[in-house]
Amino acid sequence: MKQTLKMAAFALAMSTALSSAPSVAADAAAFTPAQQARIGEIAADYLVAHPDVLIDVSKKLQARQQAMQQQTYVQSALKAHRLLMQLGGVPVKGPADSEIIVTEFFDYECIACSMMAPVMEKVMTANAGVRFAFRDWTIFASRYQESAQASRRGLSIYRKQGADSYMAFHNGIYRTGHNEGKLTAEDIDKVAATAGAGASSGDDNAASDGIIESNDALAEMLGLTGTPGIIVMPAENATAQNTTVIPGVVSEQVLQQAIDRAAGR
Repeated sequence: MKQTLKMAAFALAMSTALSSAPSVAADAAAFTPAQQARIGEIAADYLVAHPDVLIDVSKKLQARQQAMQQQTYVQSALKAHRLLMQLGGVPVKGPADSEIIVTEFFDYECIACSMMAPVMEKVMTANAGVRFAFRDWTIFASRYQESAQASRRGLSIYRKQGADSYMAFHNGIYRTGHNEGKLTAEDIDKVAATAGAGASSGDDNAASDGIIESNDALAEMLGLTGTPGIIVMPAENATAQNTTVIPGVVSEQVLQQAIDRAAGR
């Protein structure tokens, strides 16, 4: 086991050195294979004896990878800016002339989205001048049919009754605490009734499915790998400096910082 740990430590140390200092590769050529092997043994022995160094290196590598992934997400969002600003049929809350758009890709069966919902509610209350767009991305629908059912009903409510009734439904679904296969058709009907909605029709479902399919294509274009996926950017003149992509659950503070960044604050 010690040998395995040494190999892992050495591999991590070398990958870090090579990524942070390209000249290391050239310097290594000055040593014989035997000398390189001995240097590796010394480095590995040191890391085994000082695991805190190994942990620190691992954290730095993870932070670097996350920063690179964020850059990739942001560049994809900038390329898709025009599509993200096309909000026809997409439930939105906030002034139409808002300078900032916060877009959330979500699934009603997603437990992480359920955790994010109350955070989003609070941030929305604190940012009345910001427009929030909710894009149904039913990634759980292949396992749980209620994922698509809830999205269809919500989109129907938005078309017929507007943003306030939609938000009552949207947050009401998450307040049931039912997700990951526990959401039921009865839950959906009960929450819809509380939001003041009647039954949806086949025509409603067809219209909703078109929006869901568009959202799916857009999420793939953005490179999102799961829900929630949140994009915060200006409606115009978006740049890498004022655009943030959040792949997962975050605090109110982090989301507010992204909004402030988009506003140039």
